[in-house]
Amino acid sequence: MREDPAEKQSEAEEGPLLSTREVLFGRRVSPRALGALAGVALLLSVVGGFIGRLTAEEGNPLTNPDVTLAEVEQGEDRPAGAVAAVAQRVVPAVVSVEVRVGAQGGAGSGVVIDGNGYVVTNNHVVSMAADTPGSQVSAVFHDGTRAQARIVGRDVKTDLAVLKVEVANPTVAQLGDSDRLAVGDDVIAIGSPLGLSGTVTTGIVSSVHRPVRLAGEGTDTNAVIDAIQTDAAINPGNSGGALVDGNGAVVGINSAIRTLGSGGEGGSIGLGFAIPIDDARRIAQELIRTGQVRHADLGVNAKSVSDGVADGAQVQNVQDGSAAAAAGIAEGDVIIRVGDRRVGSADELIVAVDRNPVGATVPVTVVRQGRELVLNAQLR
Repeated sequence: MREDPAEKQSEAEEGPLLSTREVLFGRRVSPRALGALAGVALLLSVVGGFIGRLTAEEGNPLTNPDVTLAEVEQGEDRPAGAVAAVAQRVVPAVVSVEVRVGAQGGAGSGVVIDGNGYVVTNNHVVSMAADTPGSQVSAVFHDGTRAQARIVGRDVKTDLAVLKVEVANPTVAQLGDSDRLAVGDDVIAIGSPLGLSGTVTTGIVSSVHRPVRLAGEGTDTNAVIDAIQTDAAINPGNSGGALVDGNGAVVGINSAIRTLGSGGEGGSIGLGFAIPIDDARRIAQELIRTGQVRHADLGVNAKSVSDGVADGAQVQNVQDGSAAAAAGIAEGDVIIRVGDRRVGSADELIVAVDRNPVGATVPVTVVRQGRELVLNAQLR
């Protein structure tokens, strides 16, 4: 049988492939075919790029290459009572207090309360330098000026002290009215916590008339203060600094904190306590005038008690010749009120009595054998 020429041709080996040079310049392919190939290649590149972009966008939907962030317009001027404005006025009146006794040292804060250079601070800040030869006390102002300070007087029963600094025209803090404070009022703490001078923290008044006992910690302080409680951050070194209201008036002297650390060395946990400025003003003025302070005394020792219905301070003993003895207060009586101040514990009895001047006659309400009695005591 004869072979078909077409079959023989199909079984023949394929010819060599054309190179790019032969395609473009060897005139082996017509110009029209080359143009068609170029068009197809361009179309494929466009389609591929579009598909690639869609794939990229779907692969990371959180990004947006077209985003432009808007710039916020400049804010208006701060109101007069803003924290920044208050801090600008008060910070120059708050100083860092540094104490050096031999190789030992301590630090705290203070508030300039008079143009003659009088500074109020805490007794526990400066007590280590009191009556100690060679001790040094310095006040460092916000602009870095350092001046020697002398102890005018101090009061261990209120943990307050006054220093005298020889400086010209110091910025004096405006003293406010702590009796007008209410829970929830905004306050600002200014001082030198942890040695960081001019530090400003904010918070609110979280309680008022909170009796807080201050004692020990290497000082001779033995005080119960009628404290302002605040959640403004207060740390070691804030002691003696200013607690300021929203108008820039000093309403308290920061004095103590509650911490979770051992020995009171931990940081702030939102429980700080300040001496009301009404008490601090009275004590500081007396120290400046006479160098010492006299405190009203009822003349009893008491302990905190509760019968499940009412709390009070039960009299353990009455001192001979005291105001309590003259008023007829007896051992076993439970004191529940002094004047208009309710007494719910032994510490509250101390602050209730101390709010009165020496010589004042105040009604003392006691519970004796289930009956309430009101006895008038002239404090001595």
